[in-house]
Amino acid sequence: MAFTTLIDAAALRELADEPNVAVVDCRFDLLHPEGGRRAYLKGHIPGARYADLNKDLSAPISPNSGRHPLPAPQDFAATLDRLGIGNATQVVAYDDAGGSFAARAWWLLRWMGHPSVAVLDGGIKAWIAAGGALESGEEKPLSATPSGGGVSPRPDAAAVIDTTDIAAFLADLTHLLVDARAPERYAGSVEPIDTAAGHIAGAVNHPFSANLAPDGRFLPAAELRRRWEERLAGRKVGDVAAMCGSGVTACHNLLSLEVAGLRGAKLYAGSWSEWIRDPNRPVARGA
Repeated sequence: MAFTTLIDAAALRELADEPNVAVVDCRFDLLHPEGGRRAYLKGHIPGARYADLNKDLSAPISPNSGRHPLPAPQDFAATLDRLGIGNATQVVAYDDAGGSFAARAWWLLRWMGHPSVAVLDGGIKAWIAAGGALESGEEKPLSATPSGGGVSPRPDAAAVIDTTDIAAFLADLTHLLVDARAPERYAGSVEPIDTAAGHIAGAVNHPFSANLAPDGRFLPAAELRRRWEERLAGRKVGDVAAMCGSGVTACHNLLSLEVAGLRGAKLYAGSWSEWIRDPNRPVARGA
């Protein structure tokens, strides 16, 4: 059985000894970029390898890009090789932040045409609560070549929308641009990371935290669907684009849509941090 959205800790424990499973630790701290790596070295799911948001799940920042540009497909394919991921590999990504970073790895693999990838529901806390062990230290050398050969880069161009498309996208009232940032960042009342506060005029707010129960696990699929259908207000999911500060937590909304059985929304990869590179682009404030 392939896992393509979420996997719980009990199911992951059953897969632990399977040869074609790769576990990827995606923990990260936006304000302290080395924090995720330090947490990995202190203790991680046995056999997991570490993927750094800045170095592995993003391209270098350019003068016109947001904070986390999409990696070049060939570069990401090389990262997957290092992580021990081949065409026949079941990938499980996890973090300690409600899946907000693991969802980026999930989306990138799906974008590359690799469907067998899931986020560990509840992250490392759920793993520990289920009795899962941890190990410390650096990654162990890979014992074998990934099954099925290396992942061939087949990026889905239709899954992404870029900044040059946003004005026309919003001019069509059947479209919906959904911002995953916290309400106070969307409103512009606080901005701890980017150089300008507010949101793209016409975007609506659906914070990624609204996808989670108090224990950090995703809400049941039926409840996610109810919330999303209320947000979509009759629009087709293929007419939705997800954004956030830099194209990371937007992937959490895309994952929650798919858990809800609503597939086909796009990622605005540049998101707010790319939008504000040009001061002439319109900015709105308030809820």
